[in-house]
Amino acid sequence: MSEHVYTSTPLWQNTLAARPDLVTHAGQRERLRTSYTELRRKAGVLLEENARSMPDFTVHDISHVDALWETADLVCGSEVTLNPAEAYVLGCAFVLHDAAMGAAAYGTTVPEALGEKRWRDLVSLAYFEREGCWPDREELDAPPVEIAKACVATAIRETHAEQAKRLVDQPWRSSAGNEIFLIEGVQLREWYGPLIGELAASHWWPVDRLAGEFRHSIGSLPWQPSEWIIEPLKLACILRLADATQVDSRRAPGFLFSLRRPRGVSREHWRFQEHISRPYRKGDRVTYSSLRPFPPQDATAWWLALEYLRGIDRELKAVDALLHDLGRDRLAARAVAGVDSPERFAELFRVQDWRPIDATVKVSDIPALVGTLGGQQLYGDVPEVALRELIQNAQDAVLARQTLQPDFPLGRVEIRLTETDGDWYLEVRDYGTGMDEETLVHGLLDFGTSGWSSTRVRNRLPGLAGGGFRPSGRFGIGFFSVFLLGDHVELITRRYDASLADARRLTFDSPSSRPLLTPLTGQGWVPEGTTVRVKLRKSPYELQGLFSRTDDERLAELAQRLVLENAVPIHTWEPGAPDPEILLPFSLATGSPDEVFDRLYPPQAAKWRAGEEKLRLRMRDDFISRATELHDDKGRRIGLAMLWNSMHYQGRRDFRGTVTVNGFLADTSVSFAGYLAGQPSRASRDQAALVATQGQVRQWMRSQEQRLRSTGNFDDSLQLELAFTLHSAFNPLADDIAFAMTSQGVLRLSEVPEWAGRHSEIFLAFGWPLTWRARPPELTHPLSGERLQLPDNGILICQRGTTPPLSQVFPATANRDSAYEFARDHTTPTWQKQWWRTSGDLYGLFLRTLCEAWSCTVESLLAPVEQRDWADCIYLDDETLGPVAGHLLRRPPSV
Repeated sequence: MSEHVYTSTPLWQNTLAARPDLVTHAGQRERLRTSYTELRRKAGVLLEENARSMPDFTVHDISHVDALWETADLVCGSEVTLNPAEAYVLGCAFVLHDAAMGAAAYGTTVPEALGEKRWRDLVSLAYFEREGCWPDREELDAPPVEIAKACVATAIRETHAEQAKRLVDQPWRSSAGNEIFLIEGVQLREWYGPLIGELAASHWWPVDRLAGEFRHSIGSLPWQPSEWIIEPLKLACILRLADATQVDSRRAPGFLFSLRRPRGVSREHWRFQEHISRPYRKGDRVTYSSLRPFPPQDATAWWLALEYLRGIDRELKAVDALLHDLGRDRLAARAVAGVDSPERFAELFRVQDWRPIDATVKVSDIPALVGTLGGQQLYGDVPEVALRELIQNAQDAVLARQTLQPDFPLGRVEIRLTETDGDWYLEVRDYGTGMDEETLVHGLLDFGTSGWSSTRVRNRLPGLAGGGFRPSGRFGIGFFSVFLLGDHVELITRRYDASLADARRLTFDSPSSRPLLTPLTGQGWVPEGTTVRVKLRKSPYELQGLFSRTDDERLAELAQRLVLENAVPIHTWEPGAPDPEILLPFSLATGSPDEVFDRLYPPQAAKWRAGEEKLRLRMRDDFISRATELHDDKGRRIGLAMLWNSMHYQGRRDFRGTVTVNGFLADTSVSFAGYLAGQPSRASRDQAALVATQGQVRQWMRSQEQRLRSTGNFDDSLQLELAFTLHSAFNPLADDIAFAMTSQGVLRLSEVPEWAGRHSEIFLAFGWPLTWRARPPELTHPLSGERLQLPDNGILICQRGTTPPLSQVFPATANRDSAYEFARDHTTPTWQKQWWRTSGDLYGLFLRTLCEAWSCTVESLLAPVEQRDWADCIYLDDETLGPVAGHLLRRPPSV
């Protein structure tokens, strides 16, 4: 917008313009006009620098400032007038409100201006959002370029209003060393500067803050008329609405769009603003319309336009309500036309070749949603999960406090189980950061928002993220798992640096009811931190009670089962116990093999379990000798485990492997013993994918194979059990590993050519009534257990499938013959489809090896079987067992 346009607005003409017909106080007007014009000229250079730091943002240069005079006229109408002093202050605030939207406004680097704590918090959260994990110290000090750039943009966007407040008094140095101020007049700068700065910053504040900050009017300067009184609240309202409503194609020129090429959401902002014509007011409605229709490829921009203008509508209504409630003169603009429905909006913002249908997800009953998803529906009927989540939240709070207050002495979590008048209560207490009312309402109760990684918590606890704090919480729903235990829940909290008067109690009668928040004044001493107390729905000793997955039905045992590593001590009080049992801090990543084993599979103290303890000690020795480590890219241990275990079926304890998420139990597996670090694959955290990459898991499995060979433990039985697992990882299986059984015993890949060479027909058996077991290797009948014998030319592939998480890392379909993928959609069982299905497993490995031994093709082996309708079978010596299904493979004649 040219200077001529802004000076021709009624607001300018009626206040600061040099008009022959307006001679009253002309000298005073001239002084203000000259000061504003000089400020506009200097700030124009600063505003031009904005695009260097924020190239994806729409236009924030001097043309945007000039346009605010026009939109201020739009929102004021004839209902509200300004005197020249008010127009001057408002105009200066126009100039400065976005002047800090670029690095040049900070006088130093953005990280330095932000401060180390806030900058490191910003980097830490940005790293977490991008990488899914928290950065280490080196990554905080030197973040990747993309993250650093994104953080600079975020910092400028979040602090530009705060920085704008400082620009009035901020000097710049000329080449001669002289100080340059945006407002050179000392009296104007000192008298109006603080107000201009506050007004410039206020456009970023919530509306309800304005009344408190701008309560009083400001009188005129000695050289001004006494009636030039300034009403700051009026100016703050005009500024925020003028800025909000200034949305049209002038802020997103098409040619500039082609030069800057904004990406992501910024691109859509450009696209929709590029379509918008200059707004006008009809009655009390501000009306926007599009210059041209939105084609299907711009549908996202259309919806963004609707949401953006709905935001402007909310601003207009909020300001109008504020002025109305305070008895102040209301502005002329009070709402945006056409934003109440997509259909009405489409009349103003036309679409082409598509129809907008508002199919967004709507949640009309939030408490009912929480009741549905917050407990059993999400986590299943496993009450111990709730205790896991509560302990995790409590430990996070303690670690957060230790980050902010390193000398804090009471870093622990306390768990109590009590019985009163037949009712059971579980209580989890921490002495951590605690919560203020704002965090309770907008953090804990904001279902699905992970508080620790939110901007709100970052701003309320500066230095937390950047101080190295790495919370375990991720999805923002963990607290609501408490409703697995019962409907009646009480939470008492007090922020660590707050007074007793700030303590709060939150009570629930059910997850679907609205909670009651009350102060705790007059209730006696309330310690810092948080206490959660729940009345259990059923006795912890019932079949599906809290102790249902424990052996000894003890709280200490349950805590150790759930918490496999902890950074703070966990104190557990059994019912009626005077003293607690203490689970000391432990790290799986640094513990020795014997320590890790004892933490995962604790000793059996009861005398009547002496036999099980002997078995555990044997397994412990086996683990110490066989377990090997997994490491991430930085060499940190992310697992200590061994493949399978030789005592899997020898006692009540099967020593299942554990997948941990941040040190807490997430899943178990019979594929290994020990632990592997994982990350949750769904919000309930009962399933987890491994942190390790496929290459890292493959390297660990190679080390396991080598360890088994070197220790002499890789016997035929273990080879048969692990053959498919190793084949899935290494493809193909090593040729000296047993993978099948024949009438002569186990068969290795290297032995297939010689064995196959003795036969012109081979029967590849599978299914009923044959089963195999590895200890010792033999074929049996699945019901009677009777040992069975294959014919001399028979073979049974011993393929024991893997289980998660290894089956997720090495899926059974990964090694299939891609040349035959076309056959997947065959509607009949063709030989090509059969080959595609089996080509990646041990059956496919055998067929490939057989083809090499017989110098034939897969087609020559399987096509005849298809012609016989896959109906081949044989009978063993005892024909009462019935037929054994399989494929009769015939050696093709030599060509």
